[in-house]
Amino acid sequence: MGEIRLMKGNEALAEAMIRVGCDAYFGYPITPQSEVLEYLSEQDPMSRTGMVILQAESEVAAINMVHGAAGCGKRVITTSSSPGISLMQEGISYMAAAEIPCVIANVIRGGPGLGTIQPSQSDYFQAVKGGGHGDYKLIVLAPSTVQEMVNHVKQGFELAEKYRTPVMLLADGAIGQMMEKVELFPQIPRKKDSELPQEWATTGRGDRKLRNFITSLNIQPEKMEEINLHLQEKYRTIEANEVQYEANNLEGAEYIFTGFGMGARICNKAAELGRAKGYKIGVIRPITLYPFPVAIYNDVASKVKGIFDVEMNAGQMVEDVKLAVSGKTRVEFYGRMGGMIPSPEEILENFEKIFIK
Repeated sequence: MGEIRLMKGNEALAEAMIRVGCDAYFGYPITPQSEVLEYLSEQDPMSRTGMVILQAESEVAAINMVHGAAGCGKRVITTSSSPGISLMQEGISYMAAAEIPCVIANVIRGGPGLGTIQPSQSDYFQAVKGGGHGDYKLIVLAPSTVQEMVNHVKQGFELAEKYRTPVMLLADGAIGQMMEKVELFPQIPRKKDSELPQEWATTGRGDRKLRNFITSLNIQPEKMEEINLHLQEKYRTIEANEVQYEANNLEGAEYIFTGFGMGARICNKAAELGRAKGYKIGVIRPITLYPFPVAIYNDVASKVKGIFDVEMNAGQMVEDVKLAVSGKTRVEFYGRMGGMIPSPEEILENFEKIFIK
């Protein structure tokens, strides 16, 4: 068993960065994830592991620092919240095109615009549908607990390095701010220079005839199409092999509640209240928002009377749920926006209004 601590989500996220053997963190403070940089500064990971911590002058600078350091084969991470992630989109698109692995955490605040510092889930489209320019995707992990904030840092780097792609952790602000008991994994040593990926990283020529060269610029359309076809094939491989979800009480269920992150936690409680009133309710929680768990929704759709999607936004993941069920069952949505969090009782009441009447 690893070390057990009571930790705030953002602090657990930061501690996991140190323990996963990160070489560097480049970021800029923005609520509700400012504790990440504060915790890293207090912990002084340079003395613990040699990890570099740098507050960039902006989110644009931070993502380009990630681009450069990760292009050297280093384990690099950044974090921000909603408007800051928007500023990073150009750099993220560049890294997706150049196949540079890294991890990016978005602790979502209410929007649009500068919005509020309260928690939200309104960045689903931005994370799952690309966000920046061009035909690319990110692997997107959606933690629903502080423990998963820790686990997804480790898993995020494993997936990023396996597929040479940026990975995003999409957590609403409540998970970043809440405190829960977590089990921390043991320290993973930082890679030595001799262990860096020689086949693609810009580590110098070494014994190779030519130096590695990383770019996202390809003027010839034939070459750019070739790169795009390669990326799309990679995404199909990810979709076939990396889907993750959690399913509860599906056996005999007549209705399904679904949501991600904090919304899924509230759905579980709402379903419990509903079962106590005699409703047969199961819950599906996507853990990977991309790749989306299409098959489980499609399979359950023909067995239930309806699916009730709950999100802290105006309705975003619900579009993917509807696509997944292919018209086999009724899909309805309930959401709160601008930093408002629905209660389990509120969810059940609206489920009854829509489905039971």
